[in-house]
Amino acid sequence: MSGDSNLDVASAAKHDAAMQVGKAAFARRVGARLLHEVREVVPPTLFFFIGFNLIVLTTNLLVAQYLVAVSNFMLATMAALVVGKAVLVANAVPLIRRYDRAPLILPILFKTGVYWVIVFFARLLERFIHYSVVERNPAGDFLPFLISSFTWSRFIAISLWILVLFLIYETASEFSSLFGPGEIRRLFFTYRPSKLQLNRRQRIRELLRLSRLADENSFVELQNPTSVAHGQLMDVVRRLARA
Repeated sequence: MSGDSNLDVASAAKHDAAMQVGKAAFARRVGARLLHEVREVVPPTLFFFIGFNLIVLTTNLLVAQYLVAVSNFMLATMAALVVGKAVLVANAVPLIRRYDRAPLILPILFKTGVYWVIVFFARLLERFIHYSVVERNPAGDFLPFLISSFTWSRFIAISLWILVLFLIYETASEFSSLFGPGEIRRLFFTYRPSKLQLNRRQRIRELLRLSRLADENSFVELQNPTSVAHGQLMDVVRRLARA
């Protein structure tokens, strides 16, 4: 009997240990997922936070409406949060990667359009919630309100600015993805070693030349020491390498 009791205790201990390991693994997965989402949402939120508040600041300076500046800044901050969440939602849709292999102008325009449409409807949904929940109006009256009383001129003006900001953001984002993680920051804020033969612009041109060689020639041609492509490859590498 004592042997059976010991087996039961050991089995229960193993089960508890397995449960603890499972909970820890689940917590790590959730934490990693949350960290990934935070990293995804911070850049667009920060960009649009700065962009929207600059628009509000310049508008207030032009029309000298200093008394409403604080409330406008709060609205701009909330709009930036909406945009950041919309970008996070759009990035989860496989359709957003449709033109990743196309010329750079296509993914920039396509993603800008997708993000803008999502934000457009998100802003309408936000206004509907405010109309029906905060102001306590009947939900069925929202459509007549949009037709008769809604300030479409202001809404469209903000939408146009969002479109322009999305175009700037997506262009910068695509170039950042093109160069690789952290490369844009390194290009802007790090010094070049003095032993390198080329400056940054020359180095980027050589890397683009290397990319064209890889597009136009097979690996066998590039590997063959007697081929023209191999000679061009070695010429590029020689200029890229340290002196």
